Amino acid sequence: MENNQSIEQIQNFKGKYPKQLWYLFFSEMWERFCFYGMRGMLYFYMVHHLLMDKETANLQYGATQAWVYAFTFIGGLFADKIFGFRKSLFWGGLLMILGSLILAIDPKSMFFIGVSFTIVGTGFFKPNISSMVGKLYKEGDSRTDAGFSLFYAGVNLGALIGGYVCIAVGKREMLASIIPKGLEWNIAFGLAAVVMVISLLTFTQTQKSLGTIGLSPLQHIESGKRRIYEWATYLGSILIIPIIIVMVSNTVYTDYFMYTIGPFSLLYLAYEMRGFSIAENKKLIAAVIFMLFSVVFWAFFEQSGGSLSDFAAENLNNTVLGITLDPNGVNNSANSFFVIVFAALVGMVWLWMAKKKFEPNTILKFGLAFLFLAGGFWVFYYTKFLAGPDGKTSLDLFTFGWFVITFGELCLSPIGMSAMTKLSPQKTQAVIMGMWFLASAYGQYFAGLLGANIASASKNMTNLEKLNTYADGYYQLGLYALIAGVVLIALSPFIKKLMQEVK
Repeated sequence: MENNQSIEQIQNFKGKYPKQLWYLFFSEMWERFCFYGMRGMLYFYMVHHLLMDKETANLQYGATQAWVYAFTFIGGLFADKIFGFRKSLFWGGLLMILGSLILAIDPKSMFFIGVSFTIVGTGFFKPNISSMVGKLYKEGDSRTDAGFSLFYAGVNLGALIGGYVCIAVGKREMLASIIPKGLEWNIAFGLAAVVMVISLLTFTQTQKSLGTIGLSPLQHIESGKRRIYEWATYLGSILIIPIIIVMVSNTVYTDYFMYTIGPFSLLYLAYEMRGFSIAENKKLIAAVIFMLFSVVFWAFFEQSGGSLSDFAAENLNNTVLGITLDPNGVNNSANSFFVIVFAALVGMVWLWMAKKKFEPNTILKFGLAFLFLAGGFWVFYYTKFLAGPDGKTSLDLFTFGWFVITFGELCLSPIGMSAMTKLSPQKTQAVIMGMWFLASAYGQYFAGLLGANIASASKNMTNLEKLNTYADGYYQLGLYALIAGVVLIALSPFIKKLMQEVK
């Protein structure tokens, strides 16, 4: 391994991908096992073990996930100003390990404590590893989108394994013969802690290959003063956890937070824009437009953790192509499986189209994302026509719906992360990446509200009636996704001017 390379040497790599991308790939893969394993368990555990009603559980799920992604903005801010990407990532990983261990010890009575540690930890970890991927490429490098697509495959490999294994262990669909009855959820949450340790070890053993990428932005000041700033950040992130516990367990506080964090982040960006050129500010405005549309995308997509989790538990049979599988596990991991299979292929298609000079620009890719999203939700809608009198319908067709949506995600999420690095000046890259994930927070928040409305509409119904209500709701979401895609494509000439040379 070559250590102490300059950024120029790292960026002048041969082939399709820099070697450092693989190190970050595996670190992110294990972190996403932890995150998506936890995410896949939340709604089910709240309904079946904390005994929340489904409407409350949807709101609680949306609030919890909103806080997770909202803290990526805060984590990005501290990385930009104090920690740098590397220390922020490491500190976030430690907090995620603590949160998972707390849940493993006593998930019932310490549920919100463990979740709150995980929220703050993810905020420090997630935006900064993505930002480091962007630093591996020169500005304008046509290989950037393909690199983010490969990185996104790592995200989804972790999500596939964690999303299926954790919920299946908790439901005693896996390892039931070797896990004592009553400890299945402790083991399920404990798995998240184990893989997070692997993630951190992967990063610490390979970080020297990153040269100066991700070091503290305060290298120029006296070391004693720098340590004061860093220890103040450590202490502050611990002290805020009791506040997060209160706010996460009471969704009304989440409402207040979401009313303020978005406007605050935009005001902060406007403050930062004062020091940039008109051309740079136009690119930042384009980035904000992409963020706003991504809110709509994630509000629909993230039904996976709420209403679709309930739909999977009660309205789907348990076979895919004749193979018996846990429907909740399939709901959590089918999308990730398809991303793993097709992400590299889609990345190669973008590279081939770029060589032939007809690759769709970022705006058109975003527009296509919404068209695929609409198609997937209409597939969910059509499951109602295959339902039996018991309200159970085809897991095969449901899985095909995730197949369609996956191509929408591949047109938006890795492309969006790549666009944020291209459109933001060096000084604000982590903050812009944090705002990108903050847009996901709003998507999660609205996903909870949408899921709660569907759950409320289906209350006191038979299983068949509930299936029809859920399916009709998914038809409406598909229609709104189609409208959003058409509007975005119609706005493409205006957005293209803002983006200037960025494609």
